[in-house]
Amino acid sequence: MKRALITGGSGAIGAAICRRLARDGFHVVIHTHRQRETAEALCAELVKAGNAAEVTQFDVTDADAARAALDGLLEQGPIQVVVNNAGIHDDAVFPGLRPEQWHRVIDVSLHGFFNVTQPLTLPMIRTRWGRIINLTSVAALTGNRGQTNYAAAKGALHSATKSLALELASRGITVNAIAPGIIESEMSKDTFDAEAIARLVPMKRAGKPEEVAGLVAYLASEEAGYITGQILSINGGMV
Repeated sequence: MKRALITGGSGAIGAAICRRLARDGFHVVIHTHRQRETAEALCAELVKAGNAAEVTQFDVTDADAARAALDGLLEQGPIQVVVNNAGIHDDAVFPGLRPEQWHRVIDVSLHGFFNVTQPLTLPMIRTRWGRIINLTSVAALTGNRGQTNYAAAKGALHSATKSLALELASRGITVNAIAPGIIESEMSKDTFDAEAIARLVPMKRAGKPEEVAGLVAYLASEEAGYITGQILSINGGMV
């Protein structure tokens, strides 16, 4: 059974990804930083349904903590699917953007990608099969007022995705990014009301976490073995 690590697995999109990959037969490793109880409840739900799951907890911005946790996971064998879903918003117009807002957002999305993915790459290479899937944002494609830090972090992930895909293509490992638009979550409810969604999204609705999870599941599948280095949008026609 292949193992899949989903960072930020206790959030709305992360949990949907965990449920879908578990349903598809992966042993799911649910990562959390601060929401241990939520992650444990999700794990219990998956196990009760007959799936294989476990929880790991660490700060993706802490390289040493990430390495220690990942080394422990690797003692059980390689992780062949990595979904880099952890990310945060800390929005402000650029003239008022504090240095800590800039660094924190980039630390989680970009440095977190490195801290999690790099230690898992060689074990994955040895299996000659792997899937690295990076969750980014429509903001990285179009920009967004008040999100220069977030767009910069996610846009850098797009470039990293394309470069890493070239490095790993001959090893049976694909590397892709998914750029969601407005997806239903507690965070989006506070940011986008129905009027804003109708104005911004041609489909006139927010996406569902399960729709993002379905795309992740496809990219993690055998059928997607010839897709690599791509940025796939899921945004209801925004771009």
